[in-house]
Amino acid sequence: MRKEVVLSGIRPTGFLHLGNYFGAMRNFVRMQQEYDCYFFVANWHSLTTHPDTKELKDSVHRVIAENIACGLDPEKVTLYVQSDVPEIAELYLYLNMLAYKGELEKVPTFKDKVRLNPNNVNAGLLTYPVLMAADILIHRSVKVPVGKDQEQHLEMARNFAERFNHRYGEVFPMPYAFNYSNDLVKIMSLDGNGKMSKSENQMATIYLSDSDELVRKKIMKAKTDSGPTENNSEKPDYIQNLFTLMSLVSTKDTFEKFDADFNNCVIRYGDMKKQLAEDMVAFLAPIRARAMEIQHDKAYLQKVMREGAEKARISARATIDKVREGVGMKY
Repeated sequence: MRKEVVLSGIRPTGFLHLGNYFGAMRNFVRMQQEYDCYFFVANWHSLTTHPDTKELKDSVHRVIAENIACGLDPEKVTLYVQSDVPEIAELYLYLNMLAYKGELEKVPTFKDKVRLNPNNVNAGLLTYPVLMAADILIHRSVKVPVGKDQEQHLEMARNFAERFNHRYGEVFPMPYAFNYSNDLVKIMSLDGNGKMSKSENQMATIYLSDSDELVRKKIMKAKTDSGPTENNSEKPDYIQNLFTLMSLVSTKDTFEKFDADFNNCVIRYGDMKKQLAEDMVAFLAPIRARAMEIQHDKAYLQKVMREGAEKARISARATIDKVREGVGMKY
């Protein structure tokens, strides 16, 4: 019996960080054992906001290397670069005929991008959800790991799939948001302001590529306060974030020791952050070393990308054949 298809993509803008790892990539490593997984680098998507491509090649290589270093196995998953699968662009064209200007202009992320970059409101930015739908539907994916901020795009992908099926015949299954748990790990910025980001607030974000010393420096500068004044107080969110990180990279005994100190109002945040920094360094060092090793092995990277594209195109061609037949473009 064919496994269900899981698909996820990541833009090669900015650097992967702890939020990416614990919020997504760790789950992807588990998913590759149970599903038919397609994971891709969304380099076309990056052009909507980053038209300067001088560093794009290195960024694509880095993202692929970090994904493998985190545990994705190119023998078990289809790991590819978006632009290596031209069938996505063809499906994007067909779906654009089913997308309406009014609905695209209402997308919150489009409004945000227009506000941030009023001089770069290009057609690709407007039709970003259509390309995202093409990414998902090209493999007839049914499970899409997404966060809350991407759920509207997934809803739009379902809308486009339903419109296509209604007009041209049943081709696409309905894709749905999928994660192993509704209680996903959320990693906050170390200054307590929102989530860690690939490109913003860099000193409050721990990247997978950060050096040992930089990891230590960032954690020691993390926001804390004067400590609780009553036993078993509720932790502020920025303090809870430090405990969340400790629960992920430190031993159970270490976590329980500092948790008890907090509950008993004797917590010394400096000691806690020193311990967390050393445990974080020990956790990240092998991932960083493996990613750097892969990035320097250009022959291996080319092999992974070539084989990933070949596998992705087998699936994509099968879908496009059905699409062309439904639309009436198969002569």
